[in-house]
Amino acid sequence: MAEYTAKDVAELRKRTGAGILDCRQALEENGGDLEAAAKWLVEQGKISAGKRSARERSQGAVAVVIDDDRGAIVALECETDFVAKSAEFVQLVDELAAELATGGEEGLAAQRDRVEKLAVTSKENVAVGETVRFVAGEGSVLDSYLHIQNGRGVNAVLVDVHGSSHELAHDIAVHIAFARPEYLRREDVPAERVEAERETAETIARNEGKPDAALPKIVEGRLNGWFKERVLLEQAYVRDEKRTIAELLGGAELRRFAQVVVGS
Repeated sequence: MAEYTAKDVAELRKRTGAGILDCRQALEENGGDLEAAAKWLVEQGKISAGKRSARERSQGAVAVVIDDDRGAIVALECETDFVAKSAEFVQLVDELAAELATGGEEGLAAQRDRVEKLAVTSKENVAVGETVRFVAGEGSVLDSYLHIQNGRGVNAVLVDVHGSSHELAHDIAVHIAFARPEYLRREDVPAERVEAERETAETIARNEGKPDAALPKIVEGRLNGWFKERVLLEQAYVRDEKRTIAELLGGAELRRFAQVVVGS
């Protein structure tokens, strides 16, 4: 199997406008070489005209599927909400998520022709967007939440919780859908982003005329508030703001989560 990374796939998509599955195939066929892969896409007619694939995919639908210990989210992107709300489009994204959950990347790749056919019939730039797949370990449960709008999924969440009930895992998934955390724990936040926020907090405090002696405490307090907005375990639970998500979990461990939102 050719060696390439998710970053390579993203770069090829940026260069060519081709769908994620086509980019993966192109890299696979060309040993991970970006230039050769871009040329291959043209030669295979994947971006021959360039017009449709260059159009922005700002609409679409997401689906989340859990099959026993396997779960997946798939976003299917298009240009207009008219196409995204169609029964054919919604059915396809549901089936793509099911294929990814049960068959992994190979199962999803096998549906490439269906995605391309829908692009042709809809006359829009249709392509698979972000995908996520979890396989639960021993003692873990997977649960999910899907927010539906105008007949299509627009906000999908998947969680992996160890030592938890499905009810608790689902409650956390619902919270994530509306609170939209960026990170699971404080340690996951990139150090450079924390430092930039710290500098901003200090600058604001100085501009407010706060005394130098008080700056460390003021900056730390504002930084803690910033973390509470973005770090899931530190967020106040949406149904009971007196408790954080960490407190809600009790003895359970939230191992990972994923959220995919249309248009984000």
